[in-house]
Amino acid sequence: MINIVLYQPEIPQNTGNIIRTTMALGGRLHLIKPLGFDIEDKSVLRASMDYIDDVDITVYENVEEFYEKNKDAEIFYITRYATTPYTAYDYSNPSKDYYFMFGRESTGIDHDILRGHEDHLARIPMVINARSLNLSNSVAIVTYEAARQQDFYRLATFETIKGENFLNEEVNKK
Repeated sequence: MINIVLYQPEIPQNTGNIIRTTMALGGRLHLIKPLGFDIEDKSVLRASMDYIDDVDITVYENVEEFYEKNKDAEIFYITRYATTPYTAYDYSNPSKDYYFMFGRESTGIDHDILRGHEDHLARIPMVINARSLNLSNSVAIVTYEAARQQDFYRLATFETIKGENFLNEEVNKK
């Protein structure tokens, strides 16, 4: 399963968008305090639409509590300080739990957390003068690579709401 870990997120709209991504992936969301907002903030709720009710969200008081409750987690730390692209890692086993930690919008993941995990640091390649991407975009980029490597295990690869042949049916009605 794909686990998205947000280390001290600051912007409610980003977290709301990430809730939608988490729901679409069938994943879990882990939020490490302090948060820059209340999870019930209207901006979070608006951005997450009604998907917030369908996402397993765990909130931790601090990073120590997160580590204590996820002792065996294989965590990939997404940071601009990494030298390995996120695509270089193998996330292909759909029966395994993968954790992807993303840092706060203003400063990323604390350097003290990154140190000692060099073999699990991952970077989204960018032009040399770019510092970062939007947090919710970064989450989508990395986690959908994991889903792709798992051949989109348990994810619909066709239109399920209007029907798989919706476009052809529309053409035939004309």
